[in-house]
Amino acid sequence: MFRLYEKINNNEVYVIAEMSANHGGSLDNALEIVRQVAKTGADCLKIQTYTADSLTIDCDNEYFKIKGGLWDGYNLYDLYQDAGTPYDWQPKIKEECEKLGLDFLSTPFDNDAVDFLEDMGVEAYKIASFELVDIPLIEYTASKGKPMIMSCGMASVEEIEDAIEACKRVGNDKIVLLKCCSEYPANWDDMHLGNIPDMKQRFGLPVGLSDHSQGTIASVVGVSLGACVIEKHVKLDGVKSADSAFSMTIQGFSELVNDIKSAKSIMAGPDYKLTEKEKDSTKFRRSIFAVKDIAAGEAFTEENIRVIRPGYGIAPKYYNELLGKPAGRSIKRGQPLIMDDIK
Repeated sequence: MFRLYEKINNNEVYVIAEMSANHGGSLDNALEIVRQVAKTGADCLKIQTYTADSLTIDCDNEYFKIKGGLWDGYNLYDLYQDAGTPYDWQPKIKEECEKLGLDFLSTPFDNDAVDFLEDMGVEAYKIASFELVDIPLIEYTASKGKPMIMSCGMASVEEIEDAIEACKRVGNDKIVLLKCCSEYPANWDDMHLGNIPDMKQRFGLPVGLSDHSQGTIASVVGVSLGACVIEKHVKLDGVKSADSAFSMTIQGFSELVNDIKSAKSIMAGPDYKLTEKEKDSTKFRRSIFAVKDIAAGEAFTEENIRVIRPGYGIAPKYYNELLGKPAGRSIKRGQPLIMDDIK
């Protein structure tokens, strides 16, 4: 059973490990990524279902050349040829996920990919940021009635609304949005994670984060701002791919999963009850003590009582009330005052 909404409804974070191109052209690597991710405590392993022909055409003119950035100099068709996950691997990857207790998720890039994934029995779909404006693809994918996780990198408010409406037009309201900065890697200054609570309020939907930045800090901040899903690219040490430069090692990803759980634990509340350890610490609070020997009937003064640590005496808020009053008993220096000393 796909656990996305179970985790969201339990106020937990659903963690997706994105394999993408990080198999490096090897099915053995792909299956090893699944096995390693399963040990991290992640919920889901995600791949991408496309061919170069489903994304673009084989053309060498300037429109199809990448200039600058991580993939500088690549022709789009060649990049997707190198980075894709062969279709005949995908049932094997899904089977390995299921064997190890991981949810399986994929991003389709055309209707044929959706049909292929339907035949595989997938339980949810991911829409990539670059495809958020492909309304026909979103409509067709959403028409299958499965949860739709949609990345919103580069998207305006209007484009996000268009994508949501495309799902709803075909009767699918099982939508989760992901805040995303479509930079590889993403610069922290450009991530604008303050959009997460705004997106939740504006669109009335669960919102997560597709995190392309380095390290774990952005994901932890995202969770603290209400992200219910975290997606992060993972890689094996020593395996080079089109995506490895901005992907996280398995060890780093394991730390990310732990940091996310810690962040959710830290965020718990509101709850003003003292913890058991706090109760034990109250004895080191301040309270009112005799700092000189005081005879019965002698007035309490600033010289013979003080507010000091520890906390065995009466509360400091009664200090001014005590000043000038007679002591109802004799009190030795270093003894706490008790409530009977207040007349």
